[in-house]
Amino acid sequence: MQKPRTFLDKLFLIIKGLGMGAANKVPGVSGGIVAFVAGFYVEFIYSLQKINLKAFKLLLNGRFKSFYRYVNGQFLSLLIFGMLVSYFSVSKILDYFLDRQELFVWATFFGMIIGSIYYIANDFKHWNKGTITSGFIGFIVGISISFLSPARENDNLFFIFLCGIISVSGMTLPGLSGSFILILLGNYVLLLVDSVNSLYDTMAELIKGDFSFIENQARLRTLKILAVFTAGSATGLVTLSHLLGYVLKHYKYITSAVIIGFITGSLGVVWPWKNPIYIKDEAGNIAIDSNGDKVVMNYERYIPDFSNSETWWAIMFVILGIALLIGLERYGKNRRAGNS
Repeated sequence: MQKPRTFLDKLFLIIKGLGMGAANKVPGVSGGIVAFVAGFYVEFIYSLQKINLKAFKLLLNGRFKSFYRYVNGQFLSLLIFGMLVSYFSVSKILDYFLDRQELFVWATFFGMIIGSIYYIANDFKHWNKGTITSGFIGFIVGISISFLSPARENDNLFFIFLCGIISVSGMTLPGLSGSFILILLGNYVLLLVDSVNSLYDTMAELIKGDFSFIENQARLRTLKILAVFTAGSATGLVTLSHLLGYVLKHYKYITSAVIIGFITGSLGVVWPWKNPIYIKDEAGNIAIDSNGDKVVMNYERYIPDFSNSETWWAIMFVILGIALLIGLERYGKNRRAGNS
């Protein structure tokens, strides 16, 4: 049985939520990596897995305390709280530095992923023919994703629902960025820019007592798309957690090997030295998100110039990323040792 969480444990869990939220914001970076590296990935998946028919029965019967305990409510609520705070604070800071010091931000992420690969692989003692093959397959899939060409936008509601299911993959699958997958599916602008802007405009109008959007068919269509996308995301979060819970239970070592390979392959996505390729509309204008930032479609990667001092500063940030990961990993090990 797990020991009660101390105040410091709760604080660190909120910080981990901040990390997951910030990582999910960046196309190419996965919040699931934060969960996997910081040592709470399995608990996260199994907690989501508890959101099932029994949980809903407890909720409908008014047994709120039993529901809270059953779904590991303290863990999920602290983690989600951290993610929400991240959306309104840390992710905004991240946006600021991505706009002004993009190379150094990517270098830090790159270093953290290198550190995570080292520690995860070092702790994994079950390499054999099957796990090596699984890890290699994960690596090939991971690195291939960064070179895929985005599809065209598709507003079919069934496809939108599917996009919702896939979009939460970054939270449940380490190394797989949900926002980057939406870019590849061609619906990043529709779902994370246009739909969000429509919701924002509608809420602003409602606050003013303006209900004119009811006559705006284009707005209603976009809001319907957002609702279907949200339903797909909720479905995907629960469904994927059950699927991952099953494979972690029955194919633990194979799954871990695939994740290690996939994270290694994702290094191609977060390679620091790259030039952005922006998404453009039919008129050739660069798409802008709700924060007024240009929407990146993919990147053109290049080998850094080692005669440039900026390159060496970036390398220092790679080392900083590794050091940050070491701190997270040491805490995770101490926490797991304390609960054993």
